[in-house]
Amino acid sequence: MYALNFYSPMVSDQLRSHRKTATIRLGDKSSKYKKGMVVSVLCGVRFGPREKVFDAVIDKVDVKELRDLSPREIEHDNPELRRPEDLASFLSQLYNREITENDTVTVIRFSQIVSRPV
Repeated sequence: MYALNFYSPMVSDQLRSHRKTATIRLGDKSSKYKKGMVVSVLCGVRFGPREKVFDAVIDKVDVKELRDLSPREIEHDNPELRRPEDLASFLSQLYNREITENDTVTVIRFSQIVSRPV
């Protein structure tokens, strides 16, 4: 099974409250993540234990340059941001290298899978 891993504790709360419904990853990840795929959404430190937050289905995968992201796409990833230049700064901290608006990113939209009682 594939997973979407998140390393920030803040993200766990955003996922649980459904404020985060997408992830924007650096580079073209379209060969790894496909629409309809079921993934585990996990939070925890890199190379350490991770908590399963929920299973999700991937709704949409878009590859584009960071500058072409809409404010809505950015907000689905990080509810605190709206502008491509702010996201570039945020991703630079995350990836520990300079990210510009010319970089290619993949927007992965997902929805939690919920079980209904019978």
